Amino acid sequence: VIRPSYVLGGRAMEIVRDMGQLERYIKDAVVVSGDSPVLLDSYLAGAVECDVDALCDGTTVHVAGIMQHIEEAGVHSGDSACSLPPYSLSSEIIEELKRQTQALALALGVVGLMNIQFAVKDGEIYLIEVNPRASRTVPFVAKATDSAIASIAARLMAGEPMENFPLRAPYGEASYEQSVPIADPMTLADPDMPWYSVKEAVMPFARFPGVDTILGPEMRSTGEVMGWDQSFARAFLKAQMGAGMDLPRPKPGQDTRVFLSIKDADKTEQMVETAQILVRLGFALVATRGTAAFLSEHMINCDVVNKMYEGRPNIVDMLKNEEISLVMNTTEGAQAVEDSRDIRAVALFDK
Repeated sequence: VIRPSYVLGGRAMEIVRDMGQLERYIKDAVVVSGDSPVLLDSYLAGAVECDVDALCDGTTVHVAGIMQHIEEAGVHSGDSACSLPPYSLSSEIIEELKRQTQALALALGVVGLMNIQFAVKDGEIYLIEVNPRASRTVPFVAKATDSAIASIAARLMAGEPMENFPLRAPYGEASYEQSVPIADPMTLADPDMPWYSVKEAVMPFARFPGVDTILGPEMRSTGEVMGWDQSFARAFLKAQMGAGMDLPRPKPGQDTRVFLSIKDADKTEQMVETAQILVRLGFALVATRGTAAFLSEHMINCDVVNKMYEGRPNIVDMLKNEEISLVMNTTEGAQAVEDSRDIRAVALFDK
């Protein structure tokens, strides 16, 4: 990951995968950074990113929220959907995130709010950055926990101790099936709740024809929505609907097709399970040759479609003819990202 020093919102930040990309970036980056240095960080491919918001009065730390990103590490935290509490991290990882957050807050002498970004890969926790200030996740955490953490932080900064804001009793498992619980907002909430709150970013791509929709380390979203439910899957669905995502449903008597083109690293048992679920729901599958061969090895039938450079009719033709209802496309490497640009463009503007 390469970026100019002292930038916000991931401005001019980029993931470079070869020397050609690096040389092109260095030529362009001087316009952004002037005489400031360019920073290089090792990129953790396939890692899970987490945001942690915490309160501290200088001696006592309260972890207000641990959010697991849904997009992989490398997508800007402002563009990534996230879940509070985490939906797949182990209890051991969550406890270690809390421990490291408390240690960092005390070591830095934080009074008020603090945000930390971690990455988790193969059971190891990596520290991305620490911000001794309020972050963009504060409104989401406050809404999800019904705790006015910004107001509490302001009072901590004015000299009040953490003990002035009592911790609520543990939540009951079946108490809040119908609605978000209402509590005293000037109390602290345990972030390990028996329900899920999912934040989804709202993108402006529909208003900017020709802009590539692929996400990266530079923030592009212009808003966010939240879904809430005792089930993570339903909370995620509500967040997608709130963001304007019109999810397709199979139509009786018609082929409702899903297009699959998956990079080699994603050809896993999880991908097989996903394809099987789509078939059970009544979708017909269409895939590029490599993905179709992988699915066939697991006894999943699908039609083969040409990539853009393999001749016509190809996947873009099918999208323009409204023969595809859902696109699942993962890429790896600069050339693959560029080759799939037309798929993303047509999927957005002809949906």
